[in-house]
Amino acid sequence: MRESPHLTSVAPLAGAGALGTRALPKELAAGRSSAMAATLSDAAQPAPAGDSGLQRLLLYVARTPDESLIAHLKSRGWHVATARSAHELGRLVKPDLACAGIVDLASFALRDLAGLEASLRQQQVGWIALATSERLNDPDVRRLVRHYCFDFVKLPVANATVDYLVGHAFGMVTLCDPEAAPPVSESGDEEMVGTCEAMQQLFRTIRKVANTEASVFISGESGTGKELTALAIHERSSRRKAPFIPINCGAIPHHLLQSELFGYERGAFTGANQRKIGRVEAADGGTLLLDEIGDLPLESQASLLRFLQEGKIERLGGRESTPVDVRIISATHVDLESAMRDGRFRADLFHRLCVLRVDEPPLRARGKDIEILAHHILHKFKTDSARKIRGFTPSAIEALYNYNWPGNVRELINRVRRAIVMAENKLISADDLDLAHFTAQQTMTLSQAREAAEKRAIEAALLRHRHRLNEAALDLNISRVTLYRLMGQHGLRELSAADEKAAFAVGDSTHE
Repeated sequence: MRESPHLTSVAPLAGAGALGTRALPKELAAGRSSAMAATLSDAAQPAPAGDSGLQRLLLYVARTPDESLIAHLKSRGWHVATARSAHELGRLVKPDLACAGIVDLASFALRDLAGLEASLRQQQVGWIALATSERLNDPDVRRLVRHYCFDFVKLPVANATVDYLVGHAFGMVTLCDPEAAPPVSESGDEEMVGTCEAMQQLFRTIRKVANTEASVFISGESGTGKELTALAIHERSSRRKAPFIPINCGAIPHHLLQSELFGYERGAFTGANQRKIGRVEAADGGTLLLDEIGDLPLESQASLLRFLQEGKIERLGGRESTPVDVRIISATHVDLESAMRDGRFRADLFHRLCVLRVDEPPLRARGKDIEILAHHILHKFKTDSARKIRGFTPSAIEALYNYNWPGNVRELINRVRRAIVMAENKLISADDLDLAHFTAQQTMTLSQAREAAEKRAIEAALLRHRHRLNEAALDLNISRVTLYRLMGQHGLRELSAADEKAAFAVGDSTHE
């Protein structure tokens, strides 16, 4: 994601809708084809007949698209594709095709905006936002406009204004290197989806570290998506055309790890019938991910440190050193500071690997992202079930927030996929997620509901009056004796024989 540039201020257009702090040149407003107008809005002019140049595609996203605006844009040479939902938009956005975009934020409910964000973040689309003054008061809407849109206009707005702005946005995105644009989605089962501040910080960090050649260390719990982050860094770096080679240091037997990393020559050991290129050499020119680096044995740590210092490898059984140009990204869920204190990990290797550090937030710290991810996973895998699953029950959403998620995003994917298959209804319940005991929305009898309400009322009265029983009883319009009895029933006070005697001795004659 990025914070998109905006247009510079120009003269206002008479009769046009509000344009934030920017407007149109007078030449465009008057319809004159002066040299200045042509310079400012070259991209907004209709393509000449038979022009074989760049096709001007425009994505228009709105619950109810404005047909007059579509007709005007088509008359100006735009090829307009409309989408009425986030799902339709996701199918239209292509990672290798630059285009302009109009998103009518006023036409969508606030709860639908999170679904649009994945498409809005694509850098190959130059977005212009349409919104009302009331909608722009919402902080989430302002964040979407600020981070993903070239500009915005307040409704109502003249069609000519929109045409000019999308032309400028289209011109800007065509200046970018299309190969540098991030893909629509990352590889793997899960995509990098998130709107919380922790994920926004992660996205900003990825953009920064991708532009360097320094080694990166990714720290985070199991299942948070460390490999996805490493892949995102690689795909946004100058090495994106070269291989991305991951290796799980904890999944390979220790006696085979050396040969997997550095390869071997023919005859190096029994069974070595031909030369084998190791993972480090296979990643030459690209990126090598050393996942679970905390599980690397000490002898392999020494070999890796030597490679990092010299930039050369020596295959097992070989006598020649081979130079390798590779960027190292390492990741682990192990606390390497503790491992270094215990002598299980070399401090000099850690400082070589951890030039830049990226911390993956756990799922439990991502707030609203939990629900967004659950819906995203449901949409991705809903075809696993013959039944048409439409969403989650309120109790399921409550359970998603109450659960601690020790397995993080990987566990969420597994639970939602299992629920898609096992659900008996069109809405996934907390039972389907196997999280029924993490929701308070349990069925209860009318008598149980009355008891719960009575207990809450007594607790509130005692809190208001700082446990002064006479005042609390008066507030509840009951006698002090009755209050004592009810407190005992609800476990709010241990009633001893002395307490009961003192209560009745008060001689309070007030009755319910």
